[in-house]
Amino acid sequence: MSSIAIDPPDHPIDHPHGPKPGLLRWVFTTNHKDIGTLYLWLSLTMFIVGGSMAMCIRAELFKPGLAFFEPGFFNELTTLHGLIMIFGAVMPGFVGLANWMIPMMIGAPDMALPRMNNWSFWLLPFAFTLLISTLFINGPAPDFGWTAYAPLSTIYGPKSTDFFIFSVHLMGLSSIMGAINIIATILNLRAPGLTLMKMPIFVWTWLITAFLLIAVMPVLAGAVTMMLMDRHFDTSFFNAAGGGDPVMYQHIFWFFGHPEVYIMILPSFGIMSEIIPTFSRKKLFGYTSMVYATSSIALLSFLVWAHHMFTTGLPVIGEIYFMLATMLIAVPTGVKIFNWVATMFRGALSFETPMLFATAFLIMFTIGGFSGLMLAMVPADYQYHDTYFVVAHFHYVLVPGAVFGIIAAVYYWLPKWTGHYYSETLGKIHFWLSAVSINVLFFPMHFLGLAGMPRRIPDYALEFADFNKIASVGGFVFGCAQILFLLIVIRTIRGGPKAPAAVWEGAHGLEWTLPSPPPYHSFTTPPKVY
Repeated sequence: MSSIAIDPPDHPIDHPHGPKPGLLRWVFTTNHKDIGTLYLWLSLTMFIVGGSMAMCIRAELFKPGLAFFEPGFFNELTTLHGLIMIFGAVMPGFVGLANWMIPMMIGAPDMALPRMNNWSFWLLPFAFTLLISTLFINGPAPDFGWTAYAPLSTIYGPKSTDFFIFSVHLMGLSSIMGAINIIATILNLRAPGLTLMKMPIFVWTWLITAFLLIAVMPVLAGAVTMMLMDRHFDTSFFNAAGGGDPVMYQHIFWFFGHPEVYIMILPSFGIMSEIIPTFSRKKLFGYTSMVYATSSIALLSFLVWAHHMFTTGLPVIGEIYFMLATMLIAVPTGVKIFNWVATMFRGALSFETPMLFATAFLIMFTIGGFSGLMLAMVPADYQYHDTYFVVAHFHYVLVPGAVFGIIAAVYYWLPKWTGHYYSETLGKIHFWLSAVSINVLFFPMHFLGLAGMPRRIPDYALEFADFNKIASVGGFVFGCAQILFLLIVIRTIRGGPKAPAAVWEGAHGLEWTLPSPPPYHSFTTPPKVY
């Protein structure tokens, strides 16, 4: 059979499968770097939106009395702040980092399922548009807290709760597709010779996180579907009057909710395992134990959900089990922290901005872990439960743990992505403003909680005024500091000192050190053997 030679198009844009021009490029892109960039910009946008709500909350709590908002609107702000920060800022941020870095770290040409990758991103802007639109439609927005406990969200939930349910379904669908893509990429597209135990820890943490996502997101989807049925189809899953049980909602939600906490932390562990060896000029201490510790944390996260429910009347034997199982998570977490400190020990340390954020992560995440051990003790939890001590605990885990992790990763990889170095001076100013203000913001909340101040209230007794004022000032400074971060990122994208291929070698005399070197793969020649 004869063949007809066809000249290639003059420009890749002319090719039916090539990049699209202008904005269409971003709508239809299947390139893992483009999609990673879209995720990161969405994350930053949602971080600003959710952070603005936090500023409103802290403004209301600056002094006793109702200054700016009615109690109902205050509850709407706290609900949307939690949902947007968790599902809109932290999770898309980590997925963006995964999209950017995993194919490059394992020698893959792209993600395994590029079109599904595009779809999984574009579900999210519509999901968050639905969620945020509840502030502007007739009637109140969801006002039952981000946990959406029944019957507050079923019998007493506003009409906008249906928007919340639909948006959660879209977020879950996006997360499941993204997780399938990551697993397929890591298991099928690694360069020849790159075994699982040679992968960078960041890839390992995301592989484990992806399995967690696939396991728990359908559980959340089931919970909100039952909520929808109770609201509109006269079922009584969570309605005690019809034979249901509102506490069952808590069991289902926290079976999702506690692994979700580790979904937001494990990728940060991987980021720290990349940054700390680089700026210590040493290989990561205890690579194998890091992999097993991460796996242990993921497994244990499924076995401790009811420590959020000690005050619901669990059997004593159940309380004892969940208390001990919760304390057990401290063991693999302690292994990881020991390994990071051991990596830094006797290393040739230098404290560029990514290393500063990594060090702050180590210190403040450990503080959050210790307050978590306090909450794990059943008799003490009866006093701490639903007070600002809990708010202090999870913010000490999530802000230094997840948010600082994403910021550190952006500083670390931004020169690799853009070809330009950021301003180290501005980066350090951003770090010190953030690190100091975050402690001014959240540390006083421990004392407020121990003194008995309940969470999710717009007004409070006079004796809580001083610590609330200090916390609010810290919150305003932390919020303003993130505007500086946005300016640093934009400035670096637009230009700056040129960064070589080995980013942390040329300008700062640092060696790019990974647990396993990024594999060489041209897909035409045999791979190098490391």
